Formats: sequence, structure tokens, C-alpha cells
Amino acid sequence: MPLFSLFHLIFPIIFLPSLCSAADPYVFYDFRLSYITASPLGVPQQVIAVNEQFPGPPINATTNYNVVVNVWNDLDENLLLTWSGIQMRRNSWQDGVLGTNCPIPPKWNWTYQFQVKDQIGSFYYFPSLNFQRASGGFGPIVINNREIIPIPFPEPDGEISIMIGDWYTRNHKALRADLDAGKELGIPDGVLINGKGPYQYNTTLVPAGIQYETIQVHPGKTYRVRVHNVGISTSLNFRIQSHYMLLAETEGHYTVMQNFTDFDIHVGQSYSFLVTMDQNASTDYYIVASARFVNESLWQKVTGVAILHYSNSKGPATGPLPDPPNDFYDKERSMNQARSVRQNVSASGARPNPQGSFHYGQINVTRTYLLKSEPLVTINKTARATFNGISFVPPKTPIRLADQHKVKGAYKLDFPDRPLNRTPKADISIINATYKGFIEVIFQNNDSIIHSIHMDGYSFFVVGMGYGDWSEDKRGSYNKWDAITRCTTQVYPGAWTAVLISLDNVGSWNLRAENLDRWYLGQETYLRIINPEENGKTEMAAPSNVLYCGALQSLQKEQHHKSNNAKSIFKGHSKLFIALLMALLNLVSIFS
Repeated sequence: MPLFSLFHLIFPIIFLPSLCSAADPYVFYDFRLSYITASPLGVPQQVIAVNEQFPGPPINATTNYNVVVNVWNDLDENLLLTWSGIQMRRNSWQDGVLGTNCPIPPKWNWTYQFQVKDQIGSFYYFPSLNFQRASGGFGPIVINNREIIPIPFPEPDGEISIMIGDWYTRNHKALRADLDAGKELGIPDGVLINGKGPYQYNTTLVPAGIQYETIQVHPGKTYRVRVHNVGISTSLNFRIQSHYMLLAETEGHYTVMQNFTDFDIHVGQSYSFLVTMDQNASTDYYIVASARFVNESLWQKVTGVAILHYSNSKGPATGPLPDPPNDFYDKERSMNQARSVRQNVSASGARPNPQGSFHYGQINVTRTYLLKSEPLVTINKTARATFNGISFVPPKTPIRLADQHKVKGAYKLDFPDRPLNRTPKADISIINATYKGFIEVIFQNNDSIIHSIHMDGYSFFVVGMGYGDWSEDKRGSYNKWDAITRCTTQVYPGAWTAVLISLDNVGSWNLRAENLDRWYLGQETYLRIINPEENGKTEMAAPSNVLYCGALQSLQKEQHHKSNNAKSIFKGHSKLFIALLMALLNLVSIFS
């Protein structure tokens, strides 16, 4: 057995016994985030790579696996990685946002350790600080079913991950400087597909020489295509020329299966489609991601185009792109499509029981929150985004760390459950949520753009959406049987979306606009969910490698990286390191 394999066999047993159950397997990743130069739209620019890759490499795990990601920050500013949609049970310490983690300073490394407990599906990771996602640093996460849990469709012949998103040739520092100055970001310079620019389908709109993505497939085969919108703020319509896309899963939950010719994917959302390669291979086919709900004549260039290449294809794709939805006079089309996404209540998810066995429609709501968003407002002479008139200011000391060390004034438990008729303000105001509560949250969007809303640590039931102002009588339209469960939902302009959430995951969890500009400008808060009878079983303790900042900065010890990675990993654990070496030597003698 190779020494490397022996190390990975012993490491979780010796070094990580307090983290997760030793009976569950481990997967290990080293991620080094750094700047590289790339030209996705034909213009050289600085992007954020993971292990010199843009987008970053995938994380692949299986239900209940323990995931260990050692992150090295080779950027010139603070860094945190967050894991969109991963429900870290009892462990908000690993969530990777400012309310839960102190940032990783430049030239430091920090190891995330979490279990993907009772989850399956399609997710992604990205940097959560300083608008960095606008420059990259993202990559896909796949969590597979355990072998004993069948998937509710025939096993696909292959898997394809596609990351789509709007893109600017200005890097994240320039973009956030614009926001700080009160400027709008303007029309994006394009849409990337897997970090690459558009195929030259039109010589006027697309210059020559741009590298584009090509997806290789075989005729007659069926592929699971996982699509993630990792962009900044643009909703995108995704379609594959002449191919039906059979919707199968979204953000960890299997859906009622139905065919689509095109599908709206909003910022932060992830979907799985089954696509059968059943077309004539006389030519290649277009894969398109184009901007939605915009002035198409001004936004024509904001279109991503990749190529679907059959192994027996006879020639390149030609002609016009497949048409986008023609719904300028039908604002209900996209909403009706969203309403049609329903849960497959008979399929097993991560456990061998139907996804619909949790009868959410029969549970009494313990509290209702109405979160209203409006156009940007001016607070302290700067443009800010708000929920209920509050623009969130990230705490200098993370919430649960402040609780543990009894830091006073780190945050306020006074977030209003209704919009208040008062002057907007910036504040560190969070929601004091009740453990084991079952809450209703209505997102009312009075802004002029679509909002994507995301909640860390949870999936919620998307029970209703409609145009106009929400009122209590709208509850009569809620889907109380097979509403889709997910972690990111869209809220159309001038409309509302209602979700139900079972508060069974202790910790502090971020609730935010996934539109990067609105998030950066303060449209977020946190739910602080504490078990008053905590006995060590509903919330993990702070990890041994916890970082300190804010009021606790004096507790942080300096990191030194004088030699190789292994030495830095075992720094302060010399006895464990010696024990590991002894165990390795014993096993080497056994297998030699």
C-alpha cells in the first residue's frame, strides 16, 4: 500500500477523533487560492484561481462523509470560503461567512472540517468576502447517494458540471470600489460558461480568438447536467439547442420530473437536468445562458455560448442561437415555471424514506417574519441595501464566538419581524430565533430587480409566490403538500415569496441576498438559534483551530510557515505527529 494511502487511512483516526464519527469516511482537499491572469472575454485580467484552476476543482463526497478542506490564502486580502447549500449540522463554526468565522489573513491557511450529513445533490463553494466571487474562486460540490439509497431515475451514463454567471472585465476590487462610491455596476461584459467566454456565433457581437467551452458527449447516452449560477446579479435562461432538459433535482432535493426546453436559473441557484443525446449528429449544438428580464437590445452581448459536441459530429454549430423566452408581455411565465418545480415526495433523499414524509403543511407556524427589500437608500451619505430598513454591518467578532467568550455589544437581538415606518439605518441587528420553532418568512421585493435569497445551514419549503403585496389571505394559495425544498429562492420585482423553515439546526446562520451587489451593500442578517438545554449534543464546540478577531484578537497566535505543509498542519501536535509516524512505520512493516 502506498505511503500516501496509509497516511489518509490513519490521519482521520489519530488526528480528527473529536470532529466527526470515526465510522464515516473522510475526503481531503488542499485548496490554494491565488491570483492568475486569464482572458475569458478576450481581455487579460486578474482572476481568483483555486489550485491554479478557474473555476476551481470539484469537491466530491457521499452522504455522511467528513470533508476536510485545507485552505491556503495566497491573496493580498482576507479570505473565507463558504459552502452554498451545505447544511452543516450543529456546526456553524465552519460556515465561512463573517458572522460565523474570523477571516483567514493573507499568507495563512485554515482547515475547514465538516460532515455532509443527510444530504445529497448539487452545490458549490465560493469566497464570501470583499466581493471576491466576482473574480472567481468558485467550484462545484457533488454529494452522492449512498449505495443503499436508489436514485429516482435510471443511472445516467455520465455527469457534467456547468457553472454559468455574468462577468465583468473589471476585477472585484474595481467593482467594489464602484459600489463604495455609490455607482452602479452597469451592464456586465458577458456571461461565462465554466470560466470561458462565448463561442463566436456572431462576428459582430463576439470577437475572434475567445476560448469557449466544449462539452463532449456520445450519441444515445443520457447525462446528468448540474448547472450552477455563480454570477453577480443576473438571472440567466439556460437552454441546449434541440434538446429537452428533464428536471431531476435542485439544491439537494429530487423534483417531480418534467421536460423543459429552457429554464430560468437565478443567482446562487443549482439544478440537475437529465439530457439524452438523441439528436442527429450532423452538427454540434449550442449551449446558451442569456440574461433575463433586461432590455435585450442593450444586453445582447450578455450571453454565454458553449458547444455540445457529439463524438460522431460532422461539423460545427451554425446559424442563430435557440430563441430565448418570448414573454415580454407575460410576466407570469417565469413565475409559473418556478411554481411548477415541486418535490418528488415518493423518492428517498439521503435517508431510506420518502422526501415527503415530513408533513410540513400540518405543522403550526410559531412566528412570522416579513422581510421587505426596497431600492437602494442613502445611509451616512452612502448607498446601502436593506431588509426592513436595516442595512447590516458585519460584526467584528463572530456571533457564537462572542457568545462563548461573553463579548458584550458584539451584535443586537432586535431585528424587526415586520417593516417599520422609520428612517433606514445601518446596524448589527440579527434575529433571535427559537430552537425547534417552525417559522414563516415572507420576502417582499419592492425593488426593481429580481432578488435571490439564500439561507445558510438550512433548506426551506418554498410554499408560495405572487405579484403585489403579501397579505394574510395569500396563505390560502400556499402549496402545503409538495413544495420544493431548497436553500435559494427568487423573489420577482414587485412580488413576494413565502417559505417555511423548521429551526432544528443550532448555531448562527446567515440569511442574505445572493445578488452580490445587494449583499455587499448590507442586505443580510443572521438567525441566532440556541438550544437553552444544550448539553453538547445539539451544537458542536468551537474547533481547536478557531481563529480570533475583533474583541478577541489578542487570543490569536501568529502562524509561521517555515517549511512544508505537513509541518504547518502538525504544528502544536508533536505527540500526535510522533504517534502517527509510529503507526505508519508499523503498517509499512506489515504491508512490506
